[in-house]
Amino acid sequence: MKFFLISDNVDTQVGMRLVGIDSVIVHERQPFLRVLEEKLHDDTIGIILLTTKCVELAPKVISELKLTHKKLIVEIPDRHGDSNIGEAIDRYVSEAIGVKL
Repeated sequence: MKFFLISDNVDTQVGMRLVGIDSVIVHERQPFLRVLEEKLHDDTIGIILLTTKCVELAPKVISELKLTHKKLIVEIPDRHGDSNIGEAIDRYVSEAIGVKL
């Protein structure tokens, strides 16, 4: 099983390529959803990494996929890292178990 990165910037893409992770850059919702759908059906990929800004293109879709899809979908901060990943994790866990943390 491989990793795959969907990123919004070249810096994150280059960093991941240095460790052997393939990637694509997207900036708009429809291309993002198209690539995500394609990678969800790729049996060679086990973990899909998404930068925070990509997750913000379709947050409800990503939350639903995290709860229902067999592949691991992981949000990673990029070098601009201005969003709070901890809050996103709390929100995800709260939705998954139905209890506010």
